[in-house]
Amino acid sequence: MANLKEVRTRITSVSSTQQITSAMKMVSAAKFRRAQNAIIGMRPYAAQLSEIVDDIDTGGDVLTPFHAIRPLRSILLVVITSNKGLCGAFNSNVLKQAQSRIDHYLQTLPTGGSLQVISIGKKSSELLARRKDIQLTSHDTLLDSPSFDNVASLADSIMKQFEEKQFDQVEIIYNQFKNSLTQVLTTEQFLPIIQNTQNNRDIQNIQKAQNHDYIYEPSKEDIVRSMVPLTLRSNFYRMVLDSLASEHGARMTAMQKATDNATELLKDLRLSYNKARQAAITNEIIEIVSGSEALKG
Repeated sequence: MANLKEVRTRITSVSSTQQITSAMKMVSAAKFRRAQNAIIGMRPYAAQLSEIVDDIDTGGDVLTPFHAIRPLRSILLVVITSNKGLCGAFNSNVLKQAQSRIDHYLQTLPTGGSLQVISIGKKSSELLARRKDIQLTSHDTLLDSPSFDNVASLADSIMKQFEEKQFDQVEIIYNQFKNSLTQVLTTEQFLPIIQNTQNNRDIQNIQKAQNHDYIYEPSKEDIVRSMVPLTLRSNFYRMVLDSLASEHGARMTAMQKATDNATELLKDLRLSYNKARQAAITNEIIEIVSGSEALKG
């Protein structure tokens, strides 16, 4: 009977867990749909902005402070994870890449160089706070209300510090959303802006000349200087939306797998319970029959 009680307790426990994971899956599914719609709507806008800036040929000179390439002495890493767990390998993949990039730069930076890290998400803040060899700044509350204004405010701060030469390079590590089952771990250079090589620019200019005949008002340089900051803000916002959609998709998938595993486990436990119950009933019948025969004898 003790075995029956243990199995019954286990069945109750797994059933409770199954209800929790099923509810979490439904909540994540609702959040995932909103996040998916947001990133799908944002990508064409950000891509078109970047394409417009690339379309404008100004001779390849450094047009803005954000194009300036300097010797690497000070680097900023932006690590985007989540505030909550239970989303599979979503956070661990980003954190492994972040640790690898940190170790790489600490070994390659010249004497007197500095490595700073901005963490967006409690999971990365908690882990990276243990490291004493980096300067860490956390912006975990940004994920609570990831509006364009809030994200653009952080992007403006990073851009200003880069313009003031506090950083020579800015990299962002995040999960790029592909679908609910797939998130692509991405390390993207945010600043300085990577320019096309002269050969690629010449080829692109020939192709664009066949399709576009723009009249620029005001000058090309003025347009680029005004559009580059907007493009950078939009790209930063896109990366945050990518990470949010990836997070909810990963959590929805993880909770679906957990619910399916609980269902399979319940089937096995109920089968074990029925077998144990049948064995106990059989033993009781044997004991009764044996006792009856002993009394007759």
